[in-house]
Amino acid sequence: MNLTEVTVKYPRGATIFAACCASIFCVLGVIGNLVTILALTRCPKLRIHATTAFVLSLCISDLIFCLVNLPLTASRYINEAWTFGDALCQLFPVLFYGNVAVSVLNMVAITLNRYVLISCYQYYSWLYSKISIWVQLIFIWGVAFLLMLPPLLGIWGQLGLNPSTFSCTILQKDGKSPKKIIFLIGFALPCTVIIIAYSCIYYSVRKSRKKLKSHQPLPDKRITKREKDDRRLTKLMAIIFICILLCFLPLMIVNVFDDNDPKYPVLHILASVLTWASSVINPFIYAASNRQYRSAYSKLFRIVKSSVAFSDSKQGSRASKEKIGSVTLKPSGASS
Repeated sequence: MNLTEVTVKYPRGATIFAACCASIFCVLGVIGNLVTILALTRCPKLRIHATTAFVLSLCISDLIFCLVNLPLTASRYINEAWTFGDALCQLFPVLFYGNVAVSVLNMVAITLNRYVLISCYQYYSWLYSKISIWVQLIFIWGVAFLLMLPPLLGIWGQLGLNPSTFSCTILQKDGKSPKKIIFLIGFALPCTVIIIAYSCIYYSVRKSRKKLKSHQPLPDKRITKREKDDRRLTKLMAIIFICILLCFLPLMIVNVFDDNDPKYPVLHILASVLTWASSVINPFIYAASNRQYRSAYSKLFRIVKSSVAFSDSKQGSRASKEKIGSVTLKPSGASS
């Protein structure tokens, strides 16, 4: 098929905007996720925490997404065509939807980890042993990519190019496609679990605070600290809720209700851009919001800073020696 004969549904201004966003998110996402991975893996105290394993898994998934999917996405929006061949067109949606699903499922794992830690602590050591953590990580990555197996094999739907949107995605085969089911299972259900779990965490924390306060009146300073902790927790919950809804809900809605023949192409681009943004903001939400993780960032930056300073001083010392060695000594008695 001659792609130039196909009517492109996206306005040129929207495709340029999408290409710019994909390029910016690619750079910021690679830097942010790579720094987070280095910072957390270099800290022995954090490596033993179960939450760290899921945060690292989330960052690795987002790093792959930023390194592979976003550059290809930027290129197709700039060219308004897919120029990388059929094989990569088959692989692209597997990596795209698979990595997004891995990110969402890792968020679920982080949320459930916090819920068990706060509300069901008696089961924590059993649920988050080393073996259990590896089983959960394998399950997360396995389920995320197994969802893409039916269309990849052509059993239910198929993977290929939609010429009007120049996107490599899940297409219908014999009038059937698993795309809506994948979005409902891979995104709607996990997001619902996250919201319910965080609501339970917040309710549990508030309940324990009130119970402690009624049985053991606290001094004014301790009450103030508790109230600050509650406000901080409320703020963090609100940020997580808003980010999850903003990043993933629009993409699910447009792909479920306006998929086969998009009537609102600009909304599809905006929904996609919001989903890409999640790969950039995730390190800040789940890592930078933790005091211990911020300390790991600081240690990494101090190491980098000291390494750069040492390198500069070494080069300066070498340059000084070369300068001294190149000076010609004048014989005594010579006039100046």
